[in-house]
Amino acid sequence: MEFEPILYHPIGLIRTPFKGQARVPFQPWMGKDIEGVIELDPKFKDGLKDLEGFSHIYVIFHMHLIKDYSLMVTPAWDSKEHGLFTTRSPRRPNPIGLSLVRIKRVIFDEAKIEILDVDMIDKSPLLDIKPYLPFFNPFEDVRVGWFEHCKDKILKKMFEK
Repeated sequence: MEFEPILYHPIGLIRTPFKGQARVPFQPWMGKDIEGVIELDPKFKDGLKDLEGFSHIYVIFHMHLIKDYSLMVTPAWDSKEHGLFTTRSPRRPNPIGLSLVRIKRVIFDEAKIEILDVDMIDKSPLLDIKPYLPFFNPFEDVRVGWFEHCKDKILKKMFEK
C-alpha cells in the first residue's frame, strides 16, 4: 500500500519549561498547573476570536525531537509489551502530539494563549487548536483495553499531588 506524502506547516510554537525529553510529564494531567504559552503566527491571530470563552483546548503538535518509532512498547503503567497503537507513546511513525490543556488567558493582540497542564517540549511546532466540547463525548460502553488492569495505579498517580 502506498500513500502520497502529506505536508503540514506549523501555525506557531508551543513554549514550555521542558527543554528536552527529560522530566516531561507523560500526560497533561501529570503536568497539572505547569504553564506554557502558545505563540501563534500573527497571520492566524483572527482565528483566536472568541477563544476566551472556552476553558480547555486540544493542542495538536509535532513532536519534533522524535526520530524513530517502535511498534511494540512497554508503557510506564504496565510491565507488559503492547502494540504501539494501544498506547500514548510519543515514538510513533508520525510523531503527532495531542494534548488537552486548560486556557489561562488569551492575548489576542499578541496572538498568544497562556495554557496550563503542559506535557510538551519547548518549541514544539503547533499544527492546530480545537476547542474541547464535553457534550460531544457522550459515549457509552467505552472499553479501555489493557489500561483496565492498571487504571487504579493511574488514578492514584493522578490524585497524589
